[in-house]
Amino acid sequence: MKNYFLLLFTLFVLLTVQNLRADKIAPEKIIGARTISTGTAKLLLDRGYPFVDVRGKSDFDKGHLPGAYHLSVKSDDFSAKNLSKIAAKDAAVIFYCNGITCLGSAMATEQAVLWGWEKVFYYREGYKAWQAAEY
Repeated sequence: MKNYFLLLFTLFVLLTVQNLRADKIAPEKIIGARTISTGTAKLLLDRGYPFVDVRGKSDFDKGHLPGAYHLSVKSDDFSAKNLSKIAAKDAAVIFYCNGITCLGSAMATEQAVLWGWEKVFYYREGYKAWQAAEY
């Protein structure tokens, strides 16, 4: 009987840890947006599309994509009014943060879609992948 409870407890712990890890991984897709790769992000940046870095100010100050705008998703500055200063609702806009273990770009992308932006791109791989690609 003791082994049975130990097995159940172990199973519970493993499932709980797995669920905690799953919550820290950014979703692969956001409804209403297009997920892009690092290569596509480079092409869009070269074409002048606006990128919005949604990380905190200290991360942004340490480094960001060339020409990126800063609009932290965890601040009061992240609003439809401020986003409209970067891109009109019918224009393209790309959100990114630190990568797949950062949920900021997913949250920002979802919010922009809810606010009515029509051409939203979700750069899930984010700044860490950009650095790894050495662009």
